[in-house]
Amino acid sequence: MATKNTVLLTRRWPKVVEDALAERYDLKINETDVPLDAAAMQHAFETADAVLATVTDKISPACLNSSERRTKIIGNYGVGFSHIDIDAARSAGVVVTNTPDVLSECTADIAMTLMLMTCRRAGEGEREVRSGQWTGWRPTHLVGSRLSGKTLGVIGFGRIGQETARRAHHGFGMKVLAHNRSAINSETLQQTSAVQLDTVEELLQQSDFVTLHCPGGVQTRHLINAQRLALMKTGAFLINTARGEVIDEAALVDALRDGKLGGAGLDVFEQEPKVHAGLLELENAVLLPHLGSATAETREAMGLRVMKNLDAFFAGQTPPDQVV
Repeated sequence: MATKNTVLLTRRWPKVVEDALAERYDLKINETDVPLDAAAMQHAFETADAVLATVTDKISPACLNSSERRTKIIGNYGVGFSHIDIDAARSAGVVVTNTPDVLSECTADIAMTLMLMTCRRAGEGEREVRSGQWTGWRPTHLVGSRLSGKTLGVIGFGRIGQETARRAHHGFGMKVLAHNRSAINSETLQQTSAVQLDTVEELLQQSDFVTLHCPGGVQTRHLINAQRLALMKTGAFLINTARGEVIDEAALVDALRDGKLGGAGLDVFEQEPKVHAGLLELENAVLLPHLGSATAETREAMGLRVMKNLDAFFAGQTPPDQVV
């Protein structure tokens, strides 16, 4: 009987996925379900043929360049992989895969949720009711802003950005502006009713709502900084379901405090899970604990997508979602 390849899960995954992996592989699980420290991650790379990682894992050159490394493939549970040192993986010959497509709709749903919560002050209202402070309806109470008919700027027009644009335009009649690193084909623009702008600055100046769907990493770190926040319309809203490091959180706190922005809705944070203290103090900041893909259907589909890539790799084929 052939020896099974050893696969290590750095966090707990949905049971249906863990069971399926256990049938095919010698499955090892981080039962504590807390991020592995550097030593434990190093050990994982020296004892497993595949490491199945998540956004909470920092995979450094030390793991990838170890002379004792056994791992041949990193199956990333998510689309973004800025937490993995891609250059080191490439140099070491370690394959990296991700899970596109399956979480696009759920993440777009969260982006729309954050837009509605920020402009309609839903977080403030919910806290008021729960605290027993609500005294009843009155004409001037928690007056917010409309979403319908406003202009939405989408930065990063991949699958998630496109799904958000469709919801915004067809569901709320919003005008959609898009900025992307590369040209967006005319068919996609037509399907999403979007207009592509050449620069981030143009988009910020024209948008009532800005939603971020660009990848993380060195190139996009603090893409939204104090200078660019100053370009946004007074009272505009900023939404982030991409990566926390895309926004300079200190600059965002200043823009929210001084009334430059009407609000911000964040599902990701620069030092996640630590949240900037200033954001925690602000009523016009809606803060969610990284819920973008958090539906049972999506989290299971993500895990099964990782397994599909593993199966292809260990069968000597090119994984369908290989990024390195």
